[in-house]
Amino acid sequence: MASVRMQGLKKRFGAIEVIPCLDLEILDHEFVVFVGPSGCGKSTLLRIIAGLEPITEGDLYIGNQRVNDLTPAERDIAMVFQDYALYPHMTVYQNMAFGLQMRHTPAAEIDARVQNAARLLDIGPLLKRRPRALSGGQRQRVAMGRAIVRDPKVFLFDEPLSNLDAQLRGQVRSEIKALSQRLKTTMVFVTHDQVEAMTMADRIVVLRGGVIQQVGAPEEIYGRPANRFVAGFIGSPSMNFLPVTLLKGAAHLLDGRKLNIGATLEGQAVLGIRPEHFVPAPDGSGMPVEVTLVEPLGSDTLVHFLVGDIKCIARVAPDTKPLVGERLPLAVASGKAYLFDPDSGAALPAGILP
Repeated sequence: MASVRMQGLKKRFGAIEVIPCLDLEILDHEFVVFVGPSGCGKSTLLRIIAGLEPITEGDLYIGNQRVNDLTPAERDIAMVFQDYALYPHMTVYQNMAFGLQMRHTPAAEIDARVQNAARLLDIGPLLKRRPRALSGGQRQRVAMGRAIVRDPKVFLFDEPLSNLDAQLRGQVRSEIKALSQRLKTTMVFVTHDQVEAMTMADRIVVLRGGVIQQVGAPEEIYGRPANRFVAGFIGSPSMNFLPVTLLKGAAHLLDGRKLNIGATLEGQAVLGIRPEHFVPAPDGSGMPVEVTLVEPLGSDTLVHFLVGDIKCIARVAPDTKPLVGERLPLAVASGKAYLFDPDSGAALPAGILP
């Protein structure tokens, strides 16, 4: 197994700069998830690690070896693709064994590795089938099995769950996480789904325009976002953002209403409030809002409302069932207000105004 290290890594397609300059180290045995919107460079970065895209500038190390000029086969990595990339004319067994056969691995060792991976992934009964006879989830397990039998230094996953339905996606997501804990190998996973990132990663790398916005454990990314982009991208529904004037501990909204948030800053800012951090204020002390839509989800309820012309969402208890048009007083849970610089978007540390 091995670490992955990128130093001053740059990638251009002609005149288009996809990754301006990136430095990152992925530790041995670590499960790291690259997350970000479409076009942020996450899949390009994965393909660079795999050797499928050349580096424009900078260095890439797998373990202690510089691999810039090594072919994919020489890097000792295994990649699981979004479309599974299985050979349709081969059985499951043959698909899993093919890479080892091309390396002239002894037949007995190939069989032992395939059978072991099949047990690990619970696909033993499928070994004689061809891909067309498999469900999406079964094909994904076969693709993972083909990677496992190679016993690579690093596993790479390129949005492998995007073709699965919601229920199966959750199941396979759990299986991949459990697999990483059993194999204790380095895994790099690319997704645009922040739920996948939060539930699977040891560390999350949030990308935007090829630039790292923040690297950290899921709870750090969620609880202490470095900037407004990270705060808005991580979390579902997304964080609410309101331009405010901070004065004497309160956030004064543009329409004259205010929220007491205990801020020590004064001046212009953007107030961020996660939907679950809005709480009803039954004594009427909160900010009154007019309900525009109610979405009961069983475990909780989403309440939509407007602040000026800004659409906002509060996540409240399932027994809170306001009617459309009803005025609902909302407050912010203690210590759960986020503040961001209105120009740069950077998170504002307590008591400091740039």
